[in-house]
Amino acid sequence: MYKHLFGPIPSRRLGMSLGIDLVPSKVCSLNCVYCEVGKTTNLTIERKEYTPIDEIEEELQHYLDNNPAPDHITITGSGEPTLNSKLGVFIEFVKKVSPNIPIAVLTNGTLLYDPQVRQELKKADIILPSLDGATKGAFLKIDRPNSQLNLEEYINGLAAFRKEFSGKIWLEVFIIPGYNDDKKNLIAFKKAFEKIKPDSIQLNTLDRPGLVKNIRAATRVELQRIIDFWSLDNVLIIAAAPKRKNIVAYRKDAETAILDTLARRPCTIDDLTNILAIPEADIHRYLDVLVYENKVVTTEGGRGTFYEIVR
Repeated sequence: MYKHLFGPIPSRRLGMSLGIDLVPSKVCSLNCVYCEVGKTTNLTIERKEYTPIDEIEEELQHYLDNNPAPDHITITGSGEPTLNSKLGVFIEFVKKVSPNIPIAVLTNGTLLYDPQVRQELKKADIILPSLDGATKGAFLKIDRPNSQLNLEEYINGLAAFRKEFSGKIWLEVFIIPGYNDDKKNLIAFKKAFEKIKPDSIQLNTLDRPGLVKNIRAATRVELQRIIDFWSLDNVLIIAAAPKRKNIVAYRKDAETAILDTLARRPCTIDDLTNILAIPEADIHRYLDVLVYENKVVTTEGGRGTFYEIVR
């Protein structure tokens, strides 16, 4: 049983990915409202060797000696990996013992204003940073950062890294309706993208409850509207609507009730909420799956977006 390694797990983006955790749970520079790992207990930007790198190197060597090679070795885990001051040393070790396996790093990107962090990350093959808010309000509300972090420095750090890094940058943008999806925020995002110049922009949203009540997942319809608004050719949706059907709270009777109602007439979200007495957040979740399964389509009307059954 490994202490610092997990997986390999199948990843849509990285194939069979062996995860490696460089910091304890939950050491991070952000305390995001949506984090599936949980509340940040050490909100910091201090870099130090939180987890001894020699321990992690020993585990990785044992894994590689006794298992098939994964598609990627992914530095990620229970906190922000760039906080480990031996990040660069560890990437060099991975390159030495497994030169043919690409290294990916999942990072929130907040420390890329630091030239030392950028220098260490340049040795990896794929960097997957995140940007949840390009306005100060959204950044503070969603990411709840360490007080020493500055949004302008954050974005400028991502842009500086792009100029220095020859590998792939896949920028993840986590959309929370009502937090960062209005026109002002979307325009700010697009300006940030023009600075950062990522190879791809990947839209994600909630798959499970976050740390704050009353936040919900964006639907695929809402995410597609954002893509249409930006009108960029390198944006894709990575949010996994089908998985929502597998969670315990997904009720077949509720799905049937929605389909039966839409079979009679097209409805808005408000219509369905009022008719069926199902919370709006749940209606969004069911409709997202139904749209993905092509059982329901949307049309625009005088009162907004209408959902109707596919006949």
